Amino acid sequence: MDHCGGEIVEMAVELYNDGIHKCIGFFDLSLGDSVQANQFLVIDGEQSALIDPGGDLIYNDLFMQSYKYLFTKKLEYVIGSHQDPDVISSLDKWLVGSDCKVLIPALWEQFITHFAAPGKLKNRVLGIPDRGMNIKLGNAILKAIPAHFLHSEGNFQFYDPVSKILFSGDMGASLVPNRAEQPVENFETHVHYMEGFHRRYMSCNRVCRYWVNMVRGLDVEWIVPQHGRPFKGKPMIELFLDWVEELKCGTDLVTQDNYKIP
Repeated sequence: MDHCGGEIVEMAVELYNDGIHKCIGFFDLSLGDSVQANQFLVIDGEQSALIDPGGDLIYNDLFMQSYKYLFTKKLEYVIGSHQDPDVISSLDKWLVGSDCKVLIPALWEQFITHFAAPGKLKNRVLGIPDRGMNIKLGNAILKAIPAHFLHSEGNFQFYDPVSKILFSGDMGASLVPNRAEQPVENFETHVHYMEGFHRRYMSCNRVCRYWVNMVRGLDVEWIVPQHGRPFKGKPMIELFLDWVEELKCGTDLVTQDNYKIP
């Protein structure tokens, strides 16, 4: 743990732990002026997977914080929801430090070669098809579910049926000043930290509605985004889904005024 403004900040937070299956969140590893980002470790038995492990700036801290969970465990996968630097630009270091396979949307397979030394990715990349896939981890399954255009053209989220956690990437992201590990308590006041981000980064309301329809078919107890605070419990999650369903964003808001020669 660390101290921030007199508060004790937990660097690694157990979101779920039944003794065999564990989900760990890392909420406070970003440095300096870089955007705050969350990283996640899912363990089942002797295998583990890192979801959106972030960039070079946080690699050392993430390695040290995750080591007590990874010790004697096999890092089976490093998983990227999409291609952004805050998602997976530390990839080269994980390739050197482990025998992991890399799971990335098939659309972005060739782009992530910019994050690895030549030859490092050979026979180690598995592209996630547009329809999504089941990922075997120990005796459990992680579901890669489509989230295209929210915000990336080829984007995935990851649902863990054991913990009932949806790792939602940029959907639900909030730019909070501190305590990103704290679940949202007051939805109405929290909207202030989400609204600008979602209006610009999500593509349009039609895709938001498709996503909400899909997520309502899952049994979800947590929605944990890549930035900011998680949503815990079905009542809070329903408030969030209702908000996303009505959200006007992206191309909904574009007019000719956005396309003028300076």
